[in-house]
Amino acid sequence: MSLAIPPRDPEVTPKRLLILAVPALAIGVLSALVLWALNSVAAVLDSALWDGIPGALGVDPSGWWIVLVLTLTGLAVGLVLQFMPGHGGSDSATTELVEPPQPLGNLPSLVIVTVLALAGGVSLGPENPIIAVNTAIMVAMVARLMPSVPMQLTVLLAASGTIGALFGTPVAAALVFTGIVAALKSGGALWDRLFLPLAAAGAGSFTMRLLGQPAFAFDIPVYGAPQALDLLTGTIVAVGAVVIGLAMLAAFPIVYRAMHSLRYPVIVATAGGLLLGLLGLLGGPITMFKGLDQVGELLQDPDKYDAGQLAAMAGIKIVALLVAASAMFRGGRVFPATFIGVALGMLGHALIPSLPLGLAVGCAVVGVLLVVTRDGWISIFVAVAIAGDITILPMLCIIVLPAWLLVSGAPEFRIAAPKQDPASASTPSPPVAAD
Repeated sequence: MSLAIPPRDPEVTPKRLLILAVPALAIGVLSALVLWALNSVAAVLDSALWDGIPGALGVDPSGWWIVLVLTLTGLAVGLVLQFMPGHGGSDSATTELVEPPQPLGNLPSLVIVTVLALAGGVSLGPENPIIAVNTAIMVAMVARLMPSVPMQLTVLLAASGTIGALFGTPVAAALVFTGIVAALKSGGALWDRLFLPLAAAGAGSFTMRLLGQPAFAFDIPVYGAPQALDLLTGTIVAVGAVVIGLAMLAAFPIVYRAMHSLRYPVIVATAGGLLLGLLGLLGGPITMFKGLDQVGELLQDPDKYDAGQLAAMAGIKIVALLVAASAMFRGGRVFPATFIGVALGMLGHALIPSLPLGLAVGCAVVGVLLVVTRDGWISIFVAVAIAGDITILPMLCIIVLPAWLLVSGAPEFRIAAPKQDPASASTPSPPVAAD
């Protein structure tokens, strides 16, 4: 018995791929530069808010200053959402990682609220809004300069370049878009269809490396030789992380509905900022911001934290993520979810000392990200990248299977978009988890 190989798409030729590789590489570089610029502006504001101003005033930035800054951040974001043209674009709680391009008029307000959230300590990452920004810019540019390039391809390339830049490697984008490409009905070789997105992702990640911003650089002991018992204990940690993630998923529409009952964006975001400030005061700066730098802080000295502290940090970050995503802040959920997974993995290692730290962290990251992304490949990739250890990959490829069975029937980790934009409507439609 042989498998039939679908015929090559006649439109996908080496010559066409070579010609389109030029704009693909350019899109990857430009996507990385936009990400770098946004991160740089956010870093300057971050430094002023959390170092410069409190230092000049002689204020402890880990005390009541957290509540003040996050409340004012919420107020500023709310004012932009309420009154500025574009209203910050689509609510991140209702969007997937890759969406159709937004109007260019949305971008100024979207960039402002994203920078404010990143600098102000909101528990959301840059992935959703920066992909939206790059997608809109690249679609407009390519439509003007190369109108023959399909819009869908430009969207794919812009998202690929941005994901490659975000994670510092084109492999992340290749894994993310494997599922999209596999879903295409037309025939042809998979690598023909991955060729251009991989070119954009490679250019994006290479550009970020040239700019001196590697995404993942953590020091965790190498796992070493696999042990049969680790399959059992690793599965327990992964399944436990999935259960916690599913509880977070169930709470998402409830928190979203509660926050949006305040009706007006300026009130919703200000109240959200106040709540995030109180959570930051409770959990400290390590439970704030997008979470990637804080993962490094956690893993720098794992023995510094006991099981109770790790459970508390994971719990506070979960609540902070739900509040931030529900209070109309613009940002992604992958990075804060990764922090939650790392904290839960360290908790698993603390409770099961025989389970190596790297594998425990990888299993928990897989469990949480399966719920948040509904993508096994990207969950495994991030887990291996965080652990920095390829030897855990075979274990994760087995452990992910029972975890996926728990997730496969669950809804997506986003809110079904209301019929009208809540930024311009006084009574948004009741939210539900997206099926």
